[in-house]
Amino acid sequence: MTALDDLGGEAPLRALVETFYDLVETLPEGSNLRRLHSRGHGIDNARVEQFNFLSGFMGGRHYYKEKHGHMDVKLMHAHVPIRLADAENWLHCMNKALDDEGHVGPHVEKLKQVFARVATILINNVPDWEDDLDRTVPDT
Repeated sequence: MTALDDLGGEAPLRALVETFYDLVETLPEGSNLRRLHSRGHGIDNARVEQFNFLSGFMGGRHYYKEKHGHMDVKLMHAHVPIRLADAENWLHCMNKALDDEGHVGPHVEKLKQVFARVATILINNVPDWEDDLDRTVPDT
């Protein structure tokens, strides 16, 4: 039995990802996550890719690997400045999404622990991106 099976399959995983990104888009804890996603392909793309990744990560079909050729989460985020607060905020939103979707039990507690380990390994020292609003163009 896989972690995806424990969660109930692809439909509950898709609902979890949607709830997670709804929280990222609305909670104060999601503000920097929104900023980071806005510098990439955006939240709508992240909803698709998060589902694709988590399906394979949790023992289901490897949609992300089929599309991108790998499942290296560190490589995926290597260019993104991720601080401890970002990892904690991601975990806050994901744990709330799991709770809001009614996922409970030892398998969910284990999943939360795995997510915490992965979020921690993604913390890096990539220089933060300048905020577009902070840039000024000199007069010529």
